[in-house]
Amino acid sequence: MNPLYWPVRMHIASVGVSKFCFLFSLVFCGLLLLLIPALQPPARQVDLPQPRPWVRPAQAGRASTHTSHYTGVPAVSRHVGDTDWATGLSRSSAGQGASIETEIIRNDNHNSKRDPERGALHGGKGGGLSGSRSQDQLELKDIFIAVKTTRKFHKYRLELLIQTWASQAKEQTYIFSDGEDKELQLRTGANIINTNCSAAHTRQALCCKMSVEYDKFIESQKKWFCHVDDDNYVILPSLLRLLSSYHHSQDVYLGRPSLDHPIEAAERVKSDGSVSVKFWFATGGAGFCISRGLALKMSPWASLGNFISTAEKIRLPDDCTIGYIIEALLEVSLTHTHLFHSHLENLQKLPTDTVLEQVTLSYGGFENRRNVVNILRGFSLAEDPTRFKTVHCLLYPDTDWCPKLNSHHKN
Repeated sequence: MNPLYWPVRMHIASVGVSKFCFLFSLVFCGLLLLLIPALQPPARQVDLPQPRPWVRPAQAGRASTHTSHYTGVPAVSRHVGDTDWATGLSRSSAGQGASIETEIIRNDNHNSKRDPERGALHGGKGGGLSGSRSQDQLELKDIFIAVKTTRKFHKYRLELLIQTWASQAKEQTYIFSDGEDKELQLRTGANIINTNCSAAHTRQALCCKMSVEYDKFIESQKKWFCHVDDDNYVILPSLLRLLSSYHHSQDVYLGRPSLDHPIEAAERVKSDGSVSVKFWFATGGAGFCISRGLALKMSPWASLGNFISTAEKIRLPDDCTIGYIIEALLEVSLTHTHLFHSHLENLQKLPTDTVLEQVTLSYGGFENRRNVVNILRGFSLAEDPTRFKTVHCLLYPDTDWCPKLNSHHKN
């Protein structure tokens, strides 16, 4: 062969090898692209709970159930709004954690497997209460009792609670204040949480404390969230009996309104206007309770500081904002009960023989010191102006500082 053709043949051979390598690389890359998705673990899909569509009938019906206030199951009545409620609510899902999402799904599955023979009494599309009330095997340790107070009332109000009912539920009682009190905490063992909120009695300060209360409850994993003020006496056996008649996975919002009609608020949707909404709310001065199942659904508007921004949207205090989230946004109706009491009502009208069957009691402030429950036995009014010590000794007669009383009350 002519040596002159050798370079040409070598060039052709090298081109062939290059083409082969190029094609082989394309095939190899294609196989890798096909294999990579198959080798990856499947992505975990978690659906965020979405707010329910805002639909309200023009004239909603009213359902109520009545039994004795002073038997095992207290009397309650359920109400929903009586007029057209506005639509177009702006909703946010910020601050929703994966653990909360998983728990919501689990609670929803529990509700779907409820005994079909129980029937349902819905106070709205978000209602989850059954007509005969699915009962819960409840213990005191399952309840998170939040007490709202301020530093200036630690001595006058808080020490009285720690001496009385809170002494029977130390591990379940969380006191939310706006200042440190190491001395009181060390002396009494009370669980005092400094919220670092303002000590002023303003809408912003109240909502700041409620925001911390909500987050601490979610962290606690307890079944029920109950909020009271520092001038409330909580009758623990009655509270346990009331909550045991519901299930914590259901949508339950229990309390007493301070008004005889729904409150109306202007909800700021955008800078160019607002929408009027109506809803019931349980007054924080008498106390209220929320099931864990419902509290988890409140998370987009209440967790991780979102409660404060939600309150700013309607420019109302903390207890009103709770009602707004539950009734107006989630469409779960407040279950009205007359077993919760605040200093705003005439407490002397409460029949003496029913006092120990209530869930919360209160007393009048400086302007109305005579507004207390009518129990004459035990301590004198001078010794016990709030009547909390007398009530406590009737419930717990073995307390070392109690006089010997002839109590007819049975726990």
